[in-house]
Amino acid sequence: MLAQAAGFALLAAISPTALLLMAVYLGSANPRTTALMYVAGAILMTVVTAVAALIIIRTTGLDQPRERDARYGLRLGLGIAAAIAAVVVALRRRRPPPDPDDRPQKGIISRLIASPSPHTAFVSGLLIFAPGATFIAAVQVIATARASVPYTAVGLVTIVVITVLVVWLPLVAYLAAPDATTRLLKSLNGWLRANGKMLLTAGLAIAAVALIVNGALGVAGAS
Repeated sequence: MLAQAAGFALLAAISPTALLLMAVYLGSANPRTTALMYVAGAILMTVVTAVAALIIIRTTGLDQPRERDARYGLRLGLGIAAAIAAVVVALRRRRPPPDPDDRPQKGIISRLIASPSPHTAFVSGLLIFAPGATFIAAVQVIATARASVPYTAVGLVTIVVITVLVVWLPLVAYLAAPDATTRLLKSLNGWLRANGKMLLTAGLAIAAVALIVNGALGVAGAS
């Protein structure tokens, strides 16, 4: 159960934009506080969403054995949604990712990082880590396992830690070795700007296949 949930959470952690924003915040005038608030926003959104999804799944009875069809049907639907998202991303015209020095861009994330501050970083964390299909699937695995309260709590914590890995790990690395981490992020920044779309599309495609296969097999097994 935990391994499957962790696998879905790892797919949910694939976010080139989240890593690019972390590079921006760690290069700001107040890098530690700004990056910490970004991580705080990401964790808050992830925790609230995980708890809310867990409560909804269990209060609606989707964790019951008799709802096996519904559970796997939901997972199949999430996979189809991820597949559609992958197609949309792949077909979308390539645009430069958010850059604080690129004033003409009018996207909300671009506006939030135009003048990096702890407040805007916190809001960015909330927005970037809004729940996706693989994250909901990860919570669903934990919620329907019918495990004990401590084991369920460990499962949710594991999902949260993995999902926000792309932001808390660079912060920890920066606190331990600021100069080396800054250099690494700058070099990685260029690669992500060139390949971010491809990476995101691939992540969505892998998530779609995993969810569709898992959901279809589950529905077939319940029939």
